[in-house]
Amino acid sequence: MNFEIIGEISNIEVIAVGNSIRILPLLKVEYGQGRWRKLKGIATIRLNNEEIRLAEVHWFEAHSIGKRKMRIKRFLD
Repeated sequence: MNFEIIGEISNIEVIAVGNSIRILPLLKVEYGQGRWRKLKGIATIRLNNEEIRLAEVHWFEAHSIGKRKMRIKRFLD
């Protein structure tokens, strides 16, 4: 992850659950079994160069495993 989330993630939406996730086999091998979901939300982030931006972020999440593979989808400012 080449950025840091500052504050809370808002407007969280579920994009896909279970077999609808393209990389589900990879997630299971890398992080273990779980009820995997792909989510998106809006967050204020700090980039490596200390720049602060508003961005749409996507990530995968499973109960007791947590957020994984978080990435910036697009900048909103």
